[in-house]
Amino acid sequence: GVGKTTLIQKVTQALKSSGIPIDGFYTEEVREGGRRTGFDVVTLSGKRGPLSRVSSDSSTSRREYRVGQYVVDLVSFEQLVLPMLRNVNHGSDAEKKICVIDEIGKMELFSQAFIQAVRQTLTGSGAVVLGTIPIPKGKPLDLVEEIRSRKDVQVFNVS
Repeated sequence: GVGKTTLIQKVTQALKSSGIPIDGFYTEEVREGGRRTGFDVVTLSGKRGPLSRVSSDSSTSRREYRVGQYVVDLVSFEQLVLPMLRNVNHGSDAEKKICVIDEIGKMELFSQAFIQAVRQTLTGSGAVVLGTIPIPKGKPLDLVEEIRSRKDVQVFNVS
């Protein structure tokens, strides 16, 4: 809630208007009647789908991935994000682009395929990644700490 996504959106618009090749996704709050009911994934190519929604009941039905009151829609998330990341990872080296990944957080990290795709994007794609990670609180998230400690990563704290 400090403005990470807003900052990402403004930077993305500036880069796009400069003609720089950019792809990726950001997460956006979904609000109904003044309260947050979940998050959507929005790709820079304009596709949108649910990332999570407030659960109507507290019992865990079937195989649910939960963060607090939110149930994560892993299928929707992966269908939107994985093809875009694969595309970035398999682009030609001539097509150096910027890849926006907002965010690499608890909800997104339920997806093993996403974790692999992010690692691949960071190590082998030749793309510059503009991403957001949460500040550490509670139990550290392995991939987040791995990213934070990489020598080729520069972290800016947004407040």
